Amino acid sequence: MSLEETVFITGFPGFIAGRLLERLARDGGRFLLLVQSPFIDRARGELERIAHQSGNAVSHFRILEGDIAQSNLGMSQFDLKIASSQPTVICHLAAIYDLGVGRDIAMQVNLAGTRNVNELAQAMPNLHHYHYVSTCYVAGKRKGRILETELNHAAGFRNYYEESKYLAEVEVEALKSTLPITIHRPAVVCGDSKTGETAKYDGVYYLIHYLRKWPSVLKLFNIGNREVCLNLVPVDFVVDGIAALFRDSRAIGKTIQLADPNPLTTHELFNTIARRLKGTGSLITVPAPVVQFSLMLPPSPRITDLPHRGVPYFFLKQTYDTRQASSLLEPYDLRCPPFSSYADKIVDYAVSHPVLQP
Repeated sequence: MSLEETVFITGFPGFIAGRLLERLARDGGRFLLLVQSPFIDRARGELERIAHQSGNAVSHFRILEGDIAQSNLGMSQFDLKIASSQPTVICHLAAIYDLGVGRDIAMQVNLAGTRNVNELAQAMPNLHHYHYVSTCYVAGKRKGRILETELNHAAGFRNYYEESKYLAEVEVEALKSTLPITIHRPAVVCGDSKTGETAKYDGVYYLIHYLRKWPSVLKLFNIGNREVCLNLVPVDFVVDGIAALFRDSRAIGKTIQLADPNPLTTHELFNTIARRLKGTGSLITVPAPVVQFSLMLPPSPRITDLPHRGVPYFFLKQTYDTRQASSLLEPYDLRCPPFSSYADKIVDYAVSHPVLQP
């Protein structure tokens, strides 16, 4: 990436934003990083490490203190001028990724925050590409196969996270006619496929923690579903996918679903994890209605480590078409690895790191 290219990134030093910056910095360029005040010191430490590993000068990275939820992204007038005039590429990752988030904060950060980034993008005279990171779960309660070309629906949502990300994507989508936009929709992001490293335990980790409670007993009774898939993508695939398309004009105007084209059913996931933990799969499959009812009982989260907010994701028949993503990423020899190929790394990391460092 030429030093004439200046990239504005939100969400640093978050897990995905940090890894993306590290990946992009290998190719050079200059970076403006919008960082909330509580994370400034951590961001500085991360930048020193990334600059050293990428061979970039620390001067090529600039922290702009701010907050997407505030007017003008909470930046000073001086920083706002820099952010408006210099960037040639935007990557907007900042959001609240929490299934249990309240409505007000979800709308303030995920929706209003994206509006604020959109306003900045519209003011940039040299913008070549705007990458917006959404989620496959803008599909809400829709059933069946979800196309990358589909967005608007009235099926409803399981939580305010989904709804706020949906409404935000609607607004980004509306700007495709005037701005060079690519929308990225990852499925359920899990740890690194090579190291297992992760920054958050949700999604498939609910199942891992469930089985770790009493593995000798729980593994015998498969609580998965033979008809419902949980679509998992390792964080390195998501980062590599976004980085590959960072300057690819073919991606402009497209929405791509960074998802596994052949995801495992939750029944298969259960057995894959059980075999890694105890060497064998389950013996009995519990009927899905019984499982869903039991997991929603008040004491269930304390017993299973699966919060009520996570339960619906194991019972909705929803899959994601990836034809546009596959077509765009094929020249880069990038494809989502099957979970079975890296499940050992994910499970082993969770076992060796029972508590994640903040």
